Amino acid sequence: MTGAAPRIDIHSHFYPKLTRQQGEVLELGDQTPWLRDDGDGTGQMMEGDREYRPVSAPLWDASARLSQMDEMGTTVQVMSVTPMLFAYASAPDVGLRWAAMLNDIARDMCELDPARLRSLCQVPLQDVDAACVEVRRAVDAGHVGVHIGNHVSGRNMDDPELIRFLHFCADEDIPVLVHPWDMMAGERMTRYMLKWLVGMPAETHLAILSLVLSGAFERLPEHLKICFTHGGGNFAAQIGRVDNAWHRRDIVSVDCPHPPSTYASRFSVDSAVFSDDALRLLTATMGEDRIMMGSDYPFPLGEIEPGKLIEDSEHLSPGAKTKMLGSNADRFFSLAD
Repeated sequence: MTGAAPRIDIHSHFYPKLTRQQGEVLELGDQTPWLRDDGDGTGQMMEGDREYRPVSAPLWDASARLSQMDEMGTTVQVMSVTPMLFAYASAPDVGLRWAAMLNDIARDMCELDPARLRSLCQVPLQDVDAACVEVRRAVDAGHVGVHIGNHVSGRNMDDPELIRFLHFCADEDIPVLVHPWDMMAGERMTRYMLKWLVGMPAETHLAILSLVLSGAFERLPEHLKICFTHGGGNFAAQIGRVDNAWHRRDIVSVDCPHPPSTYASRFSVDSAVFSDDALRLLTATMGEDRIMMGSDYPFPLGEIEPGKLIEDSEHLSPGAKTKMLGSNADRFFSLAD
């Protein structure tokens, strides 16, 4: 990266322009995922015949995406597929074919401007052996890391098979971005977007604490590059409570040899917290070297002007802003290589 300080958005999503026939690979019948392009810059995520969510062209069209990046002043986007397409419930062979197809589509999208559009692959985590093969193939093909969900079929991040995958990524120097999905207690969060407002932060907090309190970080290499979206969910706000429990209750500390707050040095988070007070707390908890700009582009709950929260912050130094806007991500994903 040369010239002006880059603005690198590590949390940006795409939804490939899937035909219904391509979506049928997942064998989901009337829930088949595909994308309807209405030809006027708008479209619909589809589930079979049902309209799931209205969307606009930058979600699937690389040219429209680049134009919008110019308008927003975003230098680079690290794109990852919309989590609803993880397909972890599919049979392993189906999941592998699906992941490979989406990964190849992502690389095709990035070819329009490989310096500005970078991609994270997805893998069939329901079969870790297959996931290891696909992540290696995908990174060799140009992906800069892997995007995974925070749980698989009821198994949290401390599941031995998921730890094995993370260990493989550490050994292969493959960065990992963890995103919440398939939120808990959905039957109690049917209104007001509570799945997104309550469920997503809780799922992310659960993922981090699963690794911390289980002692998984003690078993994983220190050079593992792992980042959690949405500012690490509730971690920064609740770490004092967790430390207190660790000191007072042996059922909390039994597998975790050090205070949970000390493990903040083992992972990174994005900046999608939406207020300067929240960013101040996040910086105090994580440090300025472990926060990367993330907007959740192009969805409406994301940061509408990516990077503005960091740029306008009243408490960050110019050096910290430069790190969070771009140089931390440049280093984490080895974008200059």
